[in-house]
Amino acid sequence: MSSGVPSWVEQAVGGGSVPAGLTLARVAEERNLGRSGFTLSSDAFRHGGELDPSFTACEEDSVAPPLEWTAPPPGSQELVLVVEDAEKGHVHWLVWGLPPQKGKLLEGEAPPRTGKNAKGNSEWFLPDPPIGEEHRYVFQLFAVDLPLTLMPGATHEELVRNLDGHVTAAAVLTARFEGHEVEEWDDAGFGDED
Repeated sequence: MSSGVPSWVEQAVGGGSVPAGLTLARVAEERNLGRSGFTLSSDAFRHGGELDPSFTACEEDSVAPPLEWTAPPPGSQELVLVVEDAEKGHVHWLVWGLPPQKGKLLEGEAPPRTGKNAKGNSEWFLPDPPIGEEHRYVFQLFAVDLPLTLMPGATHEELVRNLDGHVTAAAVLTARFEGHEVEEWDDAGFGDED
């Protein structure tokens, strides 16, 4: 494995090489994955499916996709979401403070607490891969055995330090998106028949 990413992480992401180190590989173990039936899903895409442009930089007013999860194992104190680009390692979203129970984030819903993404702000960093390049965006949900004491706007490294040794379960959901030119359609003249 040239990337240094464990094979169980590559399988969880959806197979194939994972060039960037993911948070999952740093803070969890294979036995944490799907523990007690812990899963993450979305009504907007299936695992390994394509991310709709409405969640990317291709459309104005884009927002984060909806997510839903099952109950974490007993003893979990909080849920933490980390979204990263598997190809480049860019952090797209850091979320914590989610209650340790079955739940969801609605499309575009503001989460309880967020940290800095790769652009240095605390919002959903819109996927925008280069034209013709497909990237995988890995949604990693962690159940932890203590409430995090991070300040809003914390960095990815601060979050990782707080997660290390405290993950009770993990769930993974991967979306793909290929960069393409944004076309502006000129509808003047459409539907006009002489």
